[in-house]
Amino acid sequence: MRIATVNAWGGALADELLGWLPASGADVVCLQEVTRTPGLAGWTRFADGERSLPQRADLFDDVRVALPRHQGIFVTSDSGPVRDEAGRSHRQDFGLATFVGEALPIVGVDSAFVHGEFADHAEWAISDRPRIALAVRTVDRPTGRSVWVVQMHGLRDPLGKGDTPARRSQAERLSELVRRIRGPKDLVVVCGDFNLLPDSETFGVLAELGLTDLAGAADTRTSHYGKPVRHASYLLVSEVAAVERFEILTEPEVSDHRALILDI
Repeated sequence: MRIATVNAWGGALADELLGWLPASGADVVCLQEVTRTPGLAGWTRFADGERSLPQRADLFDDVRVALPRHQGIFVTSDSGPVRDEAGRSHRQDFGLATFVGEALPIVGVDSAFVHGEFADHAEWAISDRPRIALAVRTVDRPTGRSVWVVQMHGLRDPLGKGDTPARRSQAERLSELVRRIRGPKDLVVVCGDFNLLPDSETFGVLAELGLTDLAGAADTRTSHYGKPVRHASYLLVSEVAAVERFEILTEPEVSDHRALILDI
């Protein structure tokens, strides 16, 4: 089973992302910063008072078209205004999406907010936005092994990626989700853009669940990211012996984040 995770950057590099996804061979695709604007396609612009970024109006639907033989699941962390190319305002949902290939049965789905609760913003906040985690359970048919794939987009703080009480609480809420859903024989994969440094206490919290991080202090950003701190995305497994291959993809660049690839 191949699992791929990447912060999709709202589809800012949509051509590259949508071209790479079918070629990746991923059975399970975990995407963060996924957009969904009901009734709208094409491009929009997002602004939060600090940044103004191009985004796909409905990246979730774009990926469904690119991966027609995968089943898509989308959960919304928060919603807010975006403008289309004509300057008209629309309400856009923002969140996570997991796509599971048709060869794998989906036998469980769960989600939980790891920071805050759903918010429908009049204007996008710069910080302290809600964050949600999405868990999907499938079965590796050759072995019959159940696998939970859990993804999270961690809290963004304009002051940096260091530990804070909010990030500690986020780790504990993520841990609670994993404890609640996992069975005694389940293999667990936890991945995503955590917005953390490699020495974060979050990894200690997750280690108490038997989860081991594979990314460590590696560079997980692409040339589209200009800041000096190059740590963001991580992938943890409950059983290192199950790992056949792990790669931090340097090419192609499909976002300002590098994709992480796991074969188990």
